[in-house]
Amino acid sequence: MWHSQESKQLHCYQISITHYNVNLETIKVGKDNITTDVKEKKAIVDSGTTLAYLPKNLYDPLISKILAGHSDLQVRTQEGQYLCFQYTGSNVDNDFPAVTFQFENSLTLVVPPQDYLFEVQEYGRCIGWQNSNTLSKGTNDMIILGDLVISNKLVVYDLENQTLGWADYNCSSSIMLRDDKSGSLFQVAAEDISSDATLFTGRAATLALIISMFLTLIL
Repeated sequence: MWHSQESKQLHCYQISITHYNVNLETIKVGKDNITTDVKEKKAIVDSGTTLAYLPKNLYDPLISKILAGHSDLQVRTQEGQYLCFQYTGSNVDNDFPAVTFQFENSLTLVVPPQDYLFEVQEYGRCIGWQNSNTLSKGTNDMIILGDLVISNKLVVYDLENQTLGWADYNCSSSIMLRDDKSGSLFQVAAEDISSDATLFTGRAATLALIISMFLTLIL
């Protein structure tokens, strides 16, 4: 139903009707793999959730690998759940590793440090990855990939074909949609697309679109 006309790659994944689930296979922090030996490997992609939540046996090694090599950082827990530290470097993408989620069918989603280390004026940089046990009761094993993971990406929820897709995108840019019936093109400005609320000082918004059965996304 949708396709790319440029070099951008649109990753597509078949979903269940209940949630936008994707089957997680591995997580990499930089070049290191994290063992995904968890009870539930179905990750929920939810643009309505601000952060990202992982079970304890994924969360703990993820945080350890992110902070490895930064023993000089004084990491403090703020507001009871956010790990924060003062960052004096010039580029977090150079100083911290990217986190890569590998899903079934060799689909990947890369989260750069700039997206998971958000700035809070009074705390410095805070880590957006959270332990699932901070959610409501019974969610300890849940994997929820919220806005933190899909920031700076164009996310397509294809309800007709029960398919979820994403592509790297400059979310301050407009997008083009084509009506498959008439062939007409529509340009939608970024400010006309609803986005989720952001945490603290405001992060890059995710463009989340519901494409009807007659519209084609043109990247």
